[in-house]
Amino acid sequence: MDGEILRDDQWERLKPFVPGGRKGRRGPRSDGRRFFDAILWLARSGARWRDLPEDRFGPYQTVKRRYYRWIEQGVFDRIFEAVTAAPDMEWLSIDATVIRAQAQAAGGRRKKGGTKAQALGRSRGGFGSKIHAVVDALGLPVRFHLGPGQQNDMAPACDLVRGLPANQVLADRAYDADSLHDIILDQGGEPVIPPRRHRKYQHGYDRIAYKQRWGIESFFAKLKQWRRIATRYDKLAANFLGFIKIASIMIWLK
Repeated sequence: MDGEILRDDQWERLKPFVPGGRKGRRGPRSDGRRFFDAILWLARSGARWRDLPEDRFGPYQTVKRRYYRWIEQGVFDRIFEAVTAAPDMEWLSIDATVIRAQAQAAGGRRKKGGTKAQALGRSRGGFGSKIHAVVDALGLPVRFHLGPGQQNDMAPACDLVRGLPANQVLADRAYDADSLHDIILDQGGEPVIPPRRHRKYQHGYDRIAYKQRWGIESFFAKLKQWRRIATRYDKLAANFLGFIKIASIMIWLK
């Protein structure tokens, strides 16, 4: 399966940011590459933790505990920031997509934050979450936000583009709001957003540049090829977002 294990050049890019692996008297204390391969296998296959092949990746309990520990320590966040350090800022595209959740994703425990830590909700698409994302001119992910399925597209939009100065910002008419326009203009960019039909003043926009919105749609299509993401099984938003960042890291390293 493509992307199931790391190539040598990919591992060399990731290795400096992977904790552990220091040598002890009996050899390396942990095998970071094998662990990363195990997480990639889970993300690609969509399998349960207990289905992880032990002969290839070791006990699933060990992999599971380490994954949750990396989430708490922000390891995947640091790797993602390092990999995405030089995006193509000719233009940015912003959009959102709904991910259906399995029934087992519900019921977050109180000590883990309960429903507030889940980013789950019901919309016309059913029970699930919504991934809000920004991609660069090459269709590579730059930022994410995970919200409940019924969340309005505009809710996290301003925070997603703030601090990302680009020549143009592309979005569909769901993002036609003065607050977003102002942030883009203040950052020296041009909003390429069709006006809503109810606006009294129908502002113009670059229709040729707007065709480049294929970048965000292409990214979502690639993201949903990872079965652990196409259907959400994780109860906590942080754990699900970890798999999203892993897939995004691999899209950058491809």
